[in-house]
Amino acid sequence: MVQFNSGFNAIIVAIIIRLTKAFIPFPFRSVWLSKNRLMGKEFYNDMIYGLFLQGWDSILVEAFIRLNNLVMTCFFSFCKGKGVSRATRQTLEADDEVSGSQNICCYTHRELQMATENFNSANKVGEGGFGSVYKGILKDGTVAAIKVLSAESRQGLREFLTEIKVIADIEHNNLVKLYGYCADGNHRILVYGYLENNSLAQTLLGGGHSSIKFSWSTRRKICVGVARGLAFLHEEVQPHIVHRDIKASNILLDSELEPKISDFGLAKLFPSHLTHISTRVAGTTGYLAPEYAIRGQLTRKADIYSFGVLLLEIVSGRSNTNRRLPTEEQCLLKRGFFP
Repeated sequence: MVQFNSGFNAIIVAIIIRLTKAFIPFPFRSVWLSKNRLMGKEFYNDMIYGLFLQGWDSILVEAFIRLNNLVMTCFFSFCKGKGVSRATRQTLEADDEVSGSQNICCYTHRELQMATENFNSANKVGEGGFGSVYKGILKDGTVAAIKVLSAESRQGLREFLTEIKVIADIEHNNLVKLYGYCADGNHRILVYGYLENNSLAQTLLGGGHSSIKFSWSTRRKICVGVARGLAFLHEEVQPHIVHRDIKASNILLDSELEPKISDFGLAKLFPSHLTHISTRVAGTTGYLAPEYAIRGQLTRKADIYSFGVLLLEIVSGRSNTNRRLPTEEQCLLKRGFFP
């Protein structure tokens, strides 16, 4: 066999490295990288090391095998289509973003299918613009609320990750408990502790469909509980958290009618040294603080305004906007401030 000197071997290795990077288009290379870590420095160092200790014939065979595996992996990724590749990247991004949180689980879509009896409509306990919520029983027997984001949901991957990161590592009696999430492919699912009495929007403001009797002491208890939850987010958590979407449908009630603030998809972290954050306006019409809606300058006072609207709803027992009423009575705030 012809023997090559070390200088020539190094040149050949450099050529192989260049061909490897040039031959595979970047999107497919990134997919392959997510599954195989052979393109890192370790791979190339092993090749160079092998040239001097194993001989050219051994390293050439090894290089050929590894390049063949790379090409086949990328080929199958291409055959699956761009949609699957994008879903795979989003799954990896989601897992990477929340990997630092120790208090939540990553569920597979199959596990949550089994928990909800294949998302049976009989187990559906809520529905909205975000998608549907199902009651489910996890493998360990825990009863959970499983929030499935629809494909048409306004909550994208960014909001999905925000909701996980914001609430994963904090715990309070007046905040919902996040058990985990699922980010398999295009699926976006959050798993929360199940709350028996649904939301204020459905029970108190639901037009008489609930059998729960809201006495004045119960209403006071709910108001104080929400205030405590907000005070915890605004003052005790570091950095502080502004919820940005306090409203009746995001206040859930447990079996004792203890309120829990939910849905942190629009939440913003608020460092204590800042007076405000300039950001795009987000929230729900009727609950938005006027100064925030006009200037886009977010402060903790935006949540306080929304809480004030919620207080009026709890006291009056009606939604802040009701289009079925006469024009002069449709807006609760007008009725409250200008009777």
